[in-house]
Amino acid sequence: MLTRFAPLVPLALVTLLFGCATQPGTVSQPQVQPHVASQVSIKAKPSASSVFTEQDLALDEEQHPVFSSAQPYKLPVLADSILERGKELIGTRYRFGGTSEQSGFDCSGFIGYLFREEAGMSLPRSTREMINVDAPKVARNKLKPGDLLFFSTNGRGRVSHAGIYLGDNQFIHSSSRRSGGVRIDSLGDRYWSKTFMQAKRALAMAPTNIARN
Repeated sequence: MLTRFAPLVPLALVTLLFGCATQPGTVSQPQVQPHVASQVSIKAKPSASSVFTEQDLALDEEQHPVFSSAQPYKLPVLADSILERGKELIGTRYRFGGTSEQSGFDCSGFIGYLFREEAGMSLPRSTREMINVDAPKVARNKLKPGDLLFFSTNGRGRVSHAGIYLGDNQFIHSSSRRSGGVRIDSLGDRYWSKTFMQAKRALAMAPTNIARN
């Protein structure tokens, strides 16, 4: 009996650990990159619910240190770097559990790769953890390039997919094997508009002493 079910064990473990699924995965370890002076690990905070109202979002923006500070907004340079690299990867195949250009990406693996390589940030591995990072929530009508977008695509009301906002109502993501992997879609499309849950400005937590070549 044990021999009969043995082949199913590795598959079960992979399903639990990786991908755009709602199960939490392993957190990528920080890696020092040549063009990054320091790296910061962005941790997820406990959350009883992943559903937020517009009032919640506005309150978060007003109270979060990034928005209440008098310092000017300095994120566009980081966002440009992330998105330019992301566009270079358009067409990279989708792979469940993938975290590199060579292996392919799933949705959270794609985001984690770009933020690690271009912004020196180590995000949680799974979408379920990523949506709970300690970063300001952003209302849909206040999105800026580089913001993380979260979707509930499985019909269960829980986060199951993520992408990065490009601007002009477009976002880049590693969609699926059937749709060609890394691609750009419109947040205005009926499917994505209907499944959109919330957005977070993870770049607000980026290191302030990033060095550029």
